[in-house]
Amino acid sequence: MLPKFNLKFLIYGCWFLCSITRILTVSGFAEESSQINLTQELKKGNFLIGLKQYLGAKSDNFPEKNNITFTTKNDFLKLLSINGVKHKSKKINIVLKKITLKTPSTVERLVFGPFASYESAIKQAKILKEKGYEALVAFPKNWEVWIPVGKNLPDKKLNYRLFKKSYKSTIIPFLVTEYSQHKLQGPIYISSSEEIRINDINFGKKFYLAKDSYGTWTLIQKIKFDDYLKGVLPHEIGSNSPLEALKAQAVIARTWGLYNSDRFKNDKYHLCITTQCQVYKPPVIEYKNVHKAIKDTSNLIITYKNKPINSFYHGSNGGISASASESWQIKDYRYLNSMIDGLDSFKKAFKLPIKSGDELNKFLDFSEEKAYGNKHSLFRWEKILSSKIIQNNLIKNQYIEENSDLVDLNIIDRGASGRVIKLEIKLKNFKKPIVLIKDDIRRILSFLPSNLFTINKLNDNLWLFKGGGFGHGVGLSQSGAIEMAELGFTYEQILNHYYQGTNIRKIETLSQ
Repeated sequence: MLPKFNLKFLIYGCWFLCSITRILTVSGFAEESSQINLTQELKKGNFLIGLKQYLGAKSDNFPEKNNITFTTKNDFLKLLSINGVKHKSKKINIVLKKITLKTPSTVERLVFGPFASYESAIKQAKILKEKGYEALVAFPKNWEVWIPVGKNLPDKKLNYRLFKKSYKSTIIPFLVTEYSQHKLQGPIYISSSEEIRINDINFGKKFYLAKDSYGTWTLIQKIKFDDYLKGVLPHEIGSNSPLEALKAQAVIARTWGLYNSDRFKNDKYHLCITTQCQVYKPPVIEYKNVHKAIKDTSNLIITYKNKPINSFYHGSNGGISASASESWQIKDYRYLNSMIDGLDSFKKAFKLPIKSGDELNKFLDFSEEKAYGNKHSLFRWEKILSSKIIQNNLIKNQYIEENSDLVDLNIIDRGASGRVIKLEIKLKNFKKPIVLIKDDIRRILSFLPSNLFTINKLNDNLWLFKGGGFGHGVGLSQSGAIEMAELGFTYEQILNHYYQGTNIRKIETLSQ
């Protein structure tokens, strides 16, 4: 584990104390500080969510004027900027402007990556820290690890590049009113006692606008744990899922959020809203069962040795779950194991490990009704792909510079669950084959729903991929949890099934 997790677990420990100290607040501008303290927000039971990243960048899809408008119906909005600007109104308009610098600013660093996942990036950061380097995990487009440029360069085998860029301008937010405009300095805190509409969409009551590590800005929502889950469950497992499956998802999502709350520490927020974290959207409709599931499991998390677990989950495991080391270049967790996921008769029909393509094909062809989650649309799948598509993906990800005839695809190694952990791609005129490992397989060959597959060469141009499942296959299978709930399993039984040897514990959070 990286050293930063030690601090996190120290924080978690306070939640298990019996006595809780209440934090008092004062009305008006003294109520909040525009400073962001990620640790303190967790202790108060809040997540800081990056609603909109990279504001002000050329790819930013906000309106052309790069403005963000906050409005309320009744109560005033309050704005507090770290440079002392204070403002009250029912409408606040912030415009991001590109301002020319008097003296260009040069940034340089060594960059490792891109990595297919945060898990792989964090492993690389740990290796570099152990060697004495100051390593940061960042997400400019893909997961990367940054270290400062110094005299002692890392081993070239670690695959890094020099990033050096001169900036002639910077992006600065301005508070624009009918009569004036004021330069702001982040973090900028905006709040109201009622729901705030941002660019005509209802969001919440407390927000930050903060500068990130890439010269752009992030709109951050401050939200209570359980309010956050109301925007996660409908988009992760689905609002129509059985109540016990929703309860299981609520506990998992809360646990996952806590464990991974330093994922965007470098950019002053805890979590994003995409599949790189957990999909979150401000709830527009109130779903009765979603609210009940969250309320009935409020403050419950999954623990192992009294610490929150890394509660991975995914759409479908195809009838067989994976260990963490099969999907990412990380060490295994004792509570995440490869296992046949279904009825006893299904479990008895196969033994792990599944190491050959023939064994996996037999598994994929076995009666689907005996596996949990077999109703998922990608429980079983087949894809016929051309060599051209594979070549294009290699070019897109800068593995090759131009088209080169695909000679062969070879599965070199499989994990215990039969998932491909090493794939060899042979190209004409290339002395060495390209070898993709674990999560890089799906990152580069993004058309594959999972790593649980076999390959059959149909001719010189076409390849048949036959597989099962959707996602990495580690931890809880959402489609499996739904079926288990339909069969009468409780959420506790579902969680104990997918996270073996763990406990469900209640945390005590400090209230505002």
